[in-house]
Amino acid sequence: MRLSLSFLSLRFNHAVRRRRWPRIMGRPASSFRTVHDPDITIIGGGAAGLMCALVAGRRGRRGRRVRVIEHANRVGKKILMSGGGRCNFTNLYIEPDRYLSHNPHFCRSALARYTQWDFIAMVDAHGIAWHEKELGQLFCDESSKQIVAMLLAECAEAGVEISTATEVRSVAQQSGGFALITSAGPVVCESLVVASGGLSIPKMGASGFGFELARQFGHTVYPTRAGLVPFTLSGRPLDDWSPLAGIALPASVRCAERSFTQPILFTHRGLSGPAILQISSYWEPGMDLVLDVLPGCEAAAWLIQAKQEDATRTLEQVLAEVLPRRVAQRLSQLQGWSGPLQGYRDATLEAVGQALNHWSIRPSGTEGYRTAEVTLGGVDTAELSSRTMASSKVPGLYFVGEVVDVTGHLGGFNFQWAWSSAHACGQVC
Repeated sequence: MRLSLSFLSLRFNHAVRRRRWPRIMGRPASSFRTVHDPDITIIGGGAAGLMCALVAGRRGRRGRRVRVIEHANRVGKKILMSGGGRCNFTNLYIEPDRYLSHNPHFCRSALARYTQWDFIAMVDAHGIAWHEKELGQLFCDESSKQIVAMLLAECAEAGVEISTATEVRSVAQQSGGFALITSAGPVVCESLVVASGGLSIPKMGASGFGFELARQFGHTVYPTRAGLVPFTLSGRPLDDWSPLAGIALPASVRCAERSFTQPILFTHRGLSGPAILQISSYWEPGMDLVLDVLPGCEAAAWLIQAKQEDATRTLEQVLAEVLPRRVAQRLSQLQGWSGPLQGYRDATLEAVGQALNHWSIRPSGTEGYRTAEVTLGGVDTAELSSRTMASSKVPGLYFVGEVVDVTGHLGGFNFQWAWSSAHACGQVC
């Protein structure tokens, strides 16, 4: 008897090493499920993964055994670094038009059924103090660790099991569910939720695993690229503007029929700041950015008025009244704007004003996934249910969060998509 059990154990372990599990001795994986195996396995312990887990785990008498598998050594790393360590966890003005997708209507259902107010209610219930910073952006008063602690507390109450530092090495569909080979051993489950995120910030462990898994199961994956990311400059533009690194100013930035009016920031590599990050999601290589460094001001008329009031002032002095002094100096140097206003004809001042309101610059590229906050593109929503996030190709398979082709604006919109899509999935998976 001992020899027989030993032989079967060796054969099972050999099959696992060869990744031939979960079909052993001619039987499907479902026949190997134990009381320790979950009903639902969630790949990814970020915002979407933890939210889906706590919702699925607390479904009353129908509560499901849920296991979260996270390859990093801790969950919620992106939550922890968000908002400078205070987590911009949602926005007061969540609307579908704040999201990019090949199907712009897909996000409507999930966002309508689990709103920012629902998540705020959870935050309030846990006694987490928060504030609105600007433009509806909500941050913790103290630390983003409070949001992670809240999610973990909810998961613990719902009986969710969380495995960190665990790698998923392979996934196979079998009768009645899925079979996974992980670095901690095999796992069999009925439902599989992919909440593995995108490619942004690889130093935190981001990878294309979710996209690869989607393709494995026959899903279309739209090409991905970095979103909400700084621009890089090269050549003359970089030489012109890198001396201003560290200086920020309000501006309006336009590209591809979209514009954003928020601060921009000069860097040693190019341009950053909220307005730049926002427009980066709409930019394609070869496109120009049009910057208005005096937003809300008709610069030509303002300069002509300034000349009428005091023509002895220099153009640089006038610009320094509304722009950071170093920016006014650099613009004057680069454009050759010198001398008092009385030396400028009105037509020349009109040209100067045009340049200030319509400053065109062509980035050489972006900083890429290294500093990008999100990943654009992803799993085609035409192959998912907008109500449940379920795959239309594989029963029991779900995709939530950043891995899906839905990307929000800067300011808490992507976290809200994580909460909403995960909640929709957790109710049914």
